Amino acid sequence: MTARLSLYRKAEEELYKLDRSVKAKFYDFSHNFRENSDLPGLRKKPLKGDSRIWSFRIDQSYRALMVPTGRDADGVESWLVIAVRHRKDVYEELQIAINRITGEIEFVDIAVVGDSALRRAGITLTPAEPEQVAPEPDRPTAETENSDTESPLLAGYTAGQLRDLGVAEQVLELALTVTTSAELDDLVATAPLLSKDVLYGLAAGMDIDEVRREITAPAQLDATPDPDDLAAALARTKVRTVDDDVRSAIEEGDFRAWKVFLHPTQERIVHRHYNGPARVSGGPGTGKTIVALHRVRHLAEQLPPGDDRPILLTTFTKNLTTDLRNRLASLIDPALLGRVDIAHIDQLAARVIGENTAAGRGKQRVFDTIAHTELRQLLTELDDHRFTPEFVFDEWEQIILGQSIPTRSQYFQARRAGRGQALTRPERAHIWKLVEQFTARLDKLGIETWGQAAERAARFEIERATKITEHRHADSTPDRLDSSSGARYRNYRYRHIVVDEAQDLRPAHWKMLRAMTDPELPNDMFIAGDTHQRIYDHQIALGALGINIRGRAARLTLSYRTTREILAHALRIIDPASEPITYDDLDDGTDTLAGYRSVLRGTTPEFTGYNTWNDELFALTGVLQRWRAELSTDGSGAPVDPSGRMAVCVADRDLVGRTAHHLSTTGLTCAELTKDGLEGDGEIHIGTMHRFKGLEYQRLAIVGVGDGIIPRSSIERYRTDDPPRYDREHRKARSLLFVAATRARDVLRVSWHGSPSPYLPAVDRS
Repeated sequence: MTARLSLYRKAEEELYKLDRSVKAKFYDFSHNFRENSDLPGLRKKPLKGDSRIWSFRIDQSYRALMVPTGRDADGVESWLVIAVRHRKDVYEELQIAINRITGEIEFVDIAVVGDSALRRAGITLTPAEPEQVAPEPDRPTAETENSDTESPLLAGYTAGQLRDLGVAEQVLELALTVTTSAELDDLVATAPLLSKDVLYGLAAGMDIDEVRREITAPAQLDATPDPDDLAAALARTKVRTVDDDVRSAIEEGDFRAWKVFLHPTQERIVHRHYNGPARVSGGPGTGKTIVALHRVRHLAEQLPPGDDRPILLTTFTKNLTTDLRNRLASLIDPALLGRVDIAHIDQLAARVIGENTAAGRGKQRVFDTIAHTELRQLLTELDDHRFTPEFVFDEWEQIILGQSIPTRSQYFQARRAGRGQALTRPERAHIWKLVEQFTARLDKLGIETWGQAAERAARFEIERATKITEHRHADSTPDRLDSSSGARYRNYRYRHIVVDEAQDLRPAHWKMLRAMTDPELPNDMFIAGDTHQRIYDHQIALGALGINIRGRAARLTLSYRTTREILAHALRIIDPASEPITYDDLDDGTDTLAGYRSVLRGTTPEFTGYNTWNDELFALTGVLQRWRAELSTDGSGAPVDPSGRMAVCVADRDLVGRTAHHLSTTGLTCAELTKDGLEGDGEIHIGTMHRFKGLEYQRLAIVGVGDGIIPRSSIERYRTDDPPRYDREHRKARSLLFVAATRARDVLRVSWHGSPSPYLPAVDRS
């Protein structure tokens, strides 16, 4: 072998889109090049604009553009493939550079922005092989006819400011001349990720200090890189080695991109070393789950030999766990996947209880509604009206169970952050007595709630962690421990724990997790969540639960999924200007979506009201039939399966059945989103708002968004009886609608019959 090849990110993405026959020729070219890089048939020649870029012939029509990056320690040449494209798209003016912020190799194709933008920047492109290319019309772009006379989109900035923020040198002048959002979209389509984030951030309204703090700083090297050292730059650049396995990876297509390429801010979070628990937050579509998955891979790759403790990846629900398992399986090697335990949090608690409960002594676990009915019945029998059943239940769930409080005296001292209503010592004594009677009633029935199960599991794990500590401080060595008792307490269950959708876990869940991993080891817990998306009423303060994230929290602000138009309306749902709402940060502080912006553009969401439910369903049918037709072909007219690309979201389970039945009578097929995953193989996915957590669709219709449904009219009983609960119920309902709206990637349609939900922004309520 005379040469080694690596694929630049954009070259790999170009390969995804090429015809299979061209891909096969590239594989053959790569093999021949590695064996002999000086073969005459490769027709090696440098470009005139940047002599470091060489053009090689793949076949009569396609070229590989490559850059030599030095020699390996064994003397073998190292080459980077920066582009694979048709010869007519190869220009003499193409350039590479080393970014002064990230130290990475950057290649940008400025031809994509269109002739008008190039002309305004004074750039003329010269085809590298003009004698073989027939004259062609101007490249089509989405620019407007008046783009030459409009003011530049980034008129308030200078080339020096963009350079300092990390924008690639090749796009500086063009970035200052683009006049429309469409031109900017074209420019950043092939730009390095840091340039893309900076330019979109400025165009979205972030000021320079915000961009520097939230986008540039996380990607910046500690020292200024050498602008001429390509070998060092290659080591810092995300590339893929071209070897015998590259064929299958490229054949996966665009789906693979998310697995390999992290945005700079995300990558810094993934690879950072933390001396304790760390947290990443951010709005929908900012990549929290992707960061969590890549964090699992990073930690798995760092596991020390001889340590058989696995990594735990957990989240709140079963269907989300299934999704995480599938995505992680495609991200890491099977051997590493075997080192990861993937389980939803209640499954984990049940496992712990099973280990500590004798056969036949287990209890049936029931939903809160059943236990709540028993509590209401108990208070009725006692003729006790001092506190509402809802208040007593929440106090039991969030404080007594949440903090694993075993005695009345400890309850007297318990911290009650977020509960709103203060309690005197006699009032706490009264509630404790009620809870004792209530739990005795459940025990007699042989049932327990999932909250009780979580609390029991937490107590078992805390006891186990205490014994581990005792054994560590004992005089005996681990080898002398009795295998029937001491061996179990040699070590914690997990080396690392990664939690996704953290905002929905119960306090007891956190106490259980804290006891499952060693608090003295670095990188013990990594937490991803957003309290704006909390759809269950579990208030927590991590610090009070033994999980200190102070100084180890990061926030993602750029959404790569939801368009600006959809995001603008969604933000008015979750945080209306007329009624500012406070969201916690999973600790004693507050969280905010300030600076949260989308890098995508699209159509304005549609908000439509109807007189009756039947009218709304009839209109929905027409919309879905139109969407199906539009999604059934690609840009070239080739047929495409639209299944799974559009969805219908409703407020409750009853509406799922009614909506699905109606659609089935019109020739549309549905697959239901359930707690166990997708049920059925219909082309339209349908489910409740809770089931859409963590998912995304190109086109989404949310139906039945009426007053009295979102929020439920039943919460009005809390307005005077329990104002803190009333506020929490409203906040939870807002979060649910916010989560639903931000599942849409390109198109969002919201409808209702009767009066619209009070949460909907800017709709006619007459």
